[in-house]
Amino acid sequence: MEDSSARITIFDTTLRDGEQSPGCSMNVQEKARLARQLDRLGVDVIEAGFPIASDGDFAAVQAVAAAVPRPVIAALARAARHDIERAAQALQSAIRPRIHVFLATSDIHLQHKLRISRQQALEQARDSVRLARTFCNDVEFSPEDATRTEPEFLFQVLEAVIEAGATTLNIPDTVGYTVPAEFGELIRNIRQRVRGAQGVVISAHCHNDLGLAVANSLAAVANGARQVECTINGIGERAGNASLEEIVMAVRVRADQYPYHTGIASEHLYPTSQMLEEITEIPVQPNKAIIGRNAFAHEAGIHQDGMLKNRLTYEIMTPQSVGVPDSKLVLGKHSGRHALSLRCDQLGYHFERRELDEIYRKFVVLADQIKHVHDHHLLGLIHETYGESRRIPPGRVDAERAAAVAANAEGRRLFPAIPATDFSAASLPATAASEHLPDQEDYLWGV
Repeated sequence: MEDSSARITIFDTTLRDGEQSPGCSMNVQEKARLARQLDRLGVDVIEAGFPIASDGDFAAVQAVAAAVPRPVIAALARAARHDIERAAQALQSAIRPRIHVFLATSDIHLQHKLRISRQQALEQARDSVRLARTFCNDVEFSPEDATRTEPEFLFQVLEAVIEAGATTLNIPDTVGYTVPAEFGELIRNIRQRVRGAQGVVISAHCHNDLGLAVANSLAAVANGARQVECTINGIGERAGNASLEEIVMAVRVRADQYPYHTGIASEHLYPTSQMLEEITEIPVQPNKAIIGRNAFAHEAGIHQDGMLKNRLTYEIMTPQSVGVPDSKLVLGKHSGRHALSLRCDQLGYHFERRELDEIYRKFVVLADQIKHVHDHHLLGLIHETYGESRRIPPGRVDAERAAAVAANAEGRRLFPAIPATDFSAASLPATAASEHLPDQEDYLWGV
């Protein structure tokens, strides 16, 4: 396995584990549509469903296998004959099929859920993998609740399924219980202590109950895991799964710490996230890393000032690298004069410092009353204060913009086009009060 040590397989389970998130159920057509987008994104494995669960899931696995021939198509099955046979039937048309067999191994699951002994669990896991291999050469095994399983017993089960023909060992943190150092040590011990582990792929499947799914996944990779199971937008049971977009970009941005690569075309991350949001009608939280609407938006004055001078001051990746059209500067009460002056220029108005100060004082008062100051609000302030007397002739505006582009003033594209609201600047108080000090204009709202 050493030849491919730097390549991380991305196993996407959005269509299976992700769909188990309340409100995220998808029909056959929606799954096929999202699968085609996941194919464009470049995922290596698509877990298309749990065929025994329903006729719809069976049909969805068939539809995904027909829609996207390039990736491996996986179907989930419990460690039971009828599950495995049903999964094999659903995968008949897949060019690269995988049967994913799972069985709980922790004592709490064995005693309270399955009501079987450790020995029975070991034999059931071994026999199920052996059966799956009669249908498919690519068989993955997951010991459910692995991170709460007694390690020595876990190693015994893993050795048994390797001997039975498993090609991937997936280690699930089913309830999001582990922490990075502990999980990394577990993966390392599996590689070192389980006979045959060097000849199979070690995988990580982490849940986010403690907010550590991505961190745990990266710890697994650093300790020898070469497959990561994850979902778009991090959707999944309870608090969700490890977020695909966060794992991919962490590896890419911090290649100094994670000298690995994936096959993901990262410019498709945002479009894929948006498609999933559209299908499930579950909105992405605004501050979601990588693909949230605020991930590349800046309101604080010191941040805007830095962005207008050099984007590297406050962005560690370009928005275009993940498919976001551009960064955004949002005018609000934390904004400084630099961003305000730029927007005035873009709207065709140029002010000297004292003139801008007057606009800025009224701007801060307005921004305290509303969350975002849109273009029509700003124009209202300008007209109320100076009328049209400071408007730059159109020809000069074009010339100044061309000069700015030539000078690499990339910040001139940073303001988003925002629809107007009904707020009127005429309601501003006659006297503007602000705690912003002129000599600290862009340095009040830093970190």
